[in-house]
Amino acid sequence: MPPVGPGTLATFAVAALTSLFMAWAIGAGSSGSTPFAPAVGANAISVMRAGFVVGILGFFGAVLQGANVTQAVGTQLISGVTITATAAIVGLLTAGALVAVGVFAGYPIATAFTVTGAVVGVGLALGGDPAWAKYREIATLWLLTPFVGGGAAYLTARLLRSESVSERVVVPLFGGLVGALLAHVQFAALAPAGRSRSVAATTATATSLPRVVGVDLALVATTLLFALVASTLLALDIRSDPEAGQRHFLLVLGGLVAFSAGGSQVGLAIGPLVPLLDLVQLPLPALLFGGGIGLLVGSWTGAPRMIKALAQDYSSLGPRRSIAALIPSFAIAQAAVALGVPVSFNEIIVSAIVGSGYAAGGGSGGVSRTKMLYTVLAWVGSLVVALGVGYGAFSAVRALFG
Repeated sequence: MPPVGPGTLATFAVAALTSLFMAWAIGAGSSGSTPFAPAVGANAISVMRAGFVVGILGFFGAVLQGANVTQAVGTQLISGVTITATAAIVGLLTAGALVAVGVFAGYPIATAFTVTGAVVGVGLALGGDPAWAKYREIATLWLLTPFVGGGAAYLTARLLRSESVSERVVVPLFGGLVGALLAHVQFAALAPAGRSRSVAATTATATSLPRVVGVDLALVATTLLFALVASTLLALDIRSDPEAGQRHFLLVLGGLVAFSAGGSQVGLAIGPLVPLLDLVQLPLPALLFGGGIGLLVGSWTGAPRMIKALAQDYSSLGPRRSIAALIPSFAIAQAAVALGVPVSFNEIIVSAIVGSGYAAGGGSGGVSRTKMLYTVLAWVGSLVVALGVGYGAFSAVRALFG
């Protein structure tokens, strides 16, 4: 390969710095503050320790799970053209500026909606065609998230609050469910380059157990083993001290959600750089590492303040409703990672909190209907405004500089 020219390196450096700012903002925002806020509110962990742990777990999530969403944002949101270095810079600057405006002005700007809109906008201005198949996949997940996440949180909270079912039974059952989901979490380290695979799938591939009526027995056995181990450990913890057991479960769920946030959110920051990797001869794992560092620094420097503020809100939820909110959040985030779909972490968490709130008889979970409507409109507005600004900004740049 010919050596990389200084102009190319300088252009990539500008794009990379913009991407690093986006990663910092994501780490300091919802993906860094939300996962452990319930545990802090329940006094299961201190604010500073939560910020430290969420940064580490977010970093590992980015490195081990971030490839799918990163490649989707970089190569699958537009057809017919490849995002250029200039387009990547304009898209990242557009998204970063809108996120910064939202942070300082107090508007709930959703990073996933903003980045997706900005990348599509610059791609269309570049002469690309809409990737309708990918848009349908993204829209389906975005539209289903409030209903699936909120509905699952509602059912979970109802079971946890039911007087007819003992906590000593129902909480370990949910622990078993989380264990079964964990068996199917995909990791890049378990598959060839460019792909990912779960522990259950890896076990099924490595063993020679037969298939019965189309069912892979090794896959089922691994899933059941994970569920049994998780359920048993939590049952022993709950039997010893129910309140401490719930706090420990919250810590585990917070860790899983933080890991999932890293895997699902890092692509929003570094995805636009993917088309540039061949120009600078940089492998994708190195890009994921850099994005993970951005998330980690954001979590360490900005998340503790947000965690402290959110923990006050979560303390009114209590451990049961927090558990009910975090279980579907973990599942939906992992679904987004597996599908390679950029997803808003705010949308996931808010939907789950509202669902658990209805189960507690608290209406919409302490969130007014007016505020919910305002938040949804802000999400949609983030997408539309980012698309328009991205398209206009890149068209202006191209008109001025060719």
